[in-house]
Amino acid sequence: MEKKIIDAHIHLDQYADEEIEKFFPDGAISGVISVSMQLESCKRNLELSQRDGRIFPAFGYHPEQVLPTDRNLSDLLEWMHAHQHSMVAVGEVGLPFYTRKEWKRGEFPLHGYVELLETFITHAKRWRKPIILHAVHDDAPLVCSLLEKHSITKAHFHWFKGEARTLQRMAENGYYISVTPDIVYEQEIQSIVLDYPLGQIMVETDGPWPFEGPFEGDNTHPNMIHSSIKTIAHIKNLTEAEVYDRLYKNTLEFYTLPR
Repeated sequence: MEKKIIDAHIHLDQYADEEIEKFFPDGAISGVISVSMQLESCKRNLELSQRDGRIFPAFGYHPEQVLPTDRNLSDLLEWMHAHQHSMVAVGEVGLPFYTRKEWKRGEFPLHGYVELLETFITHAKRWRKPIILHAVHDDAPLVCSLLEKHSITKAHFHWFKGEARTLQRMAENGYYISVTPDIVYEQEIQSIVLDYPLGQIMVETDGPWPFEGPFEGDNTHPNMIHSSIKTIAHIKNLTEAEVYDRLYKNTLEFYTLPR
């Protein structure tokens, strides 16, 4: 069986060149969606994609960091506009859930992050690009409302964690989710996959983020996705071949990638 699959969310720019070279030759992975943190990250992802056609870059500003200055944001958006035809999506963007949890200086200034996300949403619509979202738990309903406000349908919630009613809302809106290798050992993620339509699921590693369970101590590699697919097949009571085929097609179609 040919096991074609794409890592739908990885920070490839954070790996050394010699590590990246090991991701493809053994056939462990067919391609990757490499998301960006800020402008320099975008530039490296563009460079990587120009070296290897199996690397598909997304450009954006990760929310788990301080807000960009007006000048930095202007520079980023101007650069993204100039390189819009090189990116498959706007991302990674969203809201800073984990930063807020660690905040100890009074009320967290969330408003600026909401404005920033809405800016990326409007640009994604203008550029006719999907949007890759970091929006988990209590942040997800607010992000859903912003997407609905702007009539966005091509939204990818990566490594989603949240309530069942939010999942239902996302599914009804046609939004996609992706799951990491923690599905192998996390019951919460297994429950999400059980309830979500297979036709709206993708798989990712979010590398170089490390994992626990059977992956404890291992450097995160896209081939970990094969363990994820085995678990998804068990949860959905399908063959691995059926899951490989569906998830591969999901990713190709969502990101409009070459076959």
